[in-house]
Amino acid sequence: MISAFFIFNQKGEVLISRLYRTDLKRSIADVFRIQVVSNSDVRSPIITLGSTSFFHVRVNNLYVVAVTKCNANAALVFEFCYRFTSIAKSYFGKVDEEAVKNNFVLIYELIDEIIDFGYPQNSETDTLKTYITTESIVSSNIAAEESSKITTQATGATSWRRGDVKYKKNEAFVDVVETVNLSMSAKGTVLRADVDGHILMRAYLSGTPECKFGLNDKLVIDKNDRSGGGDAVQLDDCTFHQCVRLDEFDSTRTISFVPPDGEFELMRYRSTSNVKLPLRIIPTVNEIGTTQVTYAVTVKANFNNKLSATNVVLRIPTPLNTTNVDCKVPIGKAKYQPAENVVVWKIPRLQGGQEVTFSGHAQLTSTTTRQVWARPPIDVDFQVLMFTSSGLIVRFLKVFEKSNYQSVKWVRYLTKASGSYQIRF
Repeated sequence: MISAFFIFNQKGEVLISRLYRTDLKRSIADVFRIQVVSNSDVRSPIITLGSTSFFHVRVNNLYVVAVTKCNANAALVFEFCYRFTSIAKSYFGKVDEEAVKNNFVLIYELIDEIIDFGYPQNSETDTLKTYITTESIVSSNIAAEESSKITTQATGATSWRRGDVKYKKNEAFVDVVETVNLSMSAKGTVLRADVDGHILMRAYLSGTPECKFGLNDKLVIDKNDRSGGGDAVQLDDCTFHQCVRLDEFDSTRTISFVPPDGEFELMRYRSTSNVKLPLRIIPTVNEIGTTQVTYAVTVKANFNNKLSATNVVLRIPTPLNTTNVDCKVPIGKAKYQPAENVVVWKIPRLQGGQEVTFSGHAQLTSTTTRQVWARPPIDVDFQVLMFTSSGLIVRFLKVFEKSNYQSVKWVRYLTKASGSYQIRF
């Protein structure tokens, strides 16, 4: 599996170094520095030199590197790198060169605990924090009883949760967060429309509760299965937290699990069928001679009038030789940004069914050689609460615990776009 683990700074200096197997030497770090860090042409996250493969992830100004000499599962190696980054963030916040140097000993403790002879072991943050502590996590001398609880948690059936968790108020919060990716042609044809979804949960529940979580009745996971009909919610693929019992989901579409304590990602999914686009953008851009460009960009909210889109931002490109843009908007504020060659139109709130139009007149300077304007796409950012583009809904959320306490459940939906919702004109 993983033979060595390194963390490099952007100069190629080794900050953290750990060899897990004898098939590599410490000098392998020099190979990565010469072949990857010093070579600006390298873009691939996997580099294979002879029989040695380097997997690296960029985090701020650092390279997190795993090295192997066997035919390792690439997805598993990258998952380990990202999981290490996530654990490091939970311990000391931002992961950068200064943080690594300040938490030198802690990082060695973590990577020695997470990996044994190159194989990833327990990487649950809550479990690690019970016996690998920093000043921010108060820990006295662990008694024998406490030590046995840790052993049970790390090796038991639910390694992600302790059984003695207690809360005065038992609550469960579920956030269904979807990011819409759209690419639309100048003729109004959808070139690409898909949804990246995450179901995030915050569980503040006492004891060891059993949670049941139901999704749409018409839910299709396999793209070849069309039994759900045309209005079914179709997911191309989905991955679950390790606490989920997959056999029950396959048969009843019910997610049954014992949740970790606190915040975690329950499920991740992707959908490319029946995607509902929350905002429709209709741009009309005309070039008048070589000195003027007129704009009429209409935004229409394609959702229920009881809902609203917030933080709507349109970035409308202008030619490179633009001197000034006269903007007229019925709502929000529009301003020409000459440094970026765009008009930024900010709409604080857009009600469902509402339609608004930006009108603009750009003045251009005359140039000796006329260059054809490339017409970059219009970028749209937004957030819509209580709306899902995939159509995914939570039918129910039930909590069962042997003490039969009452729990409060909250479900929230959020659909957003940030730099991935583009319309050509």
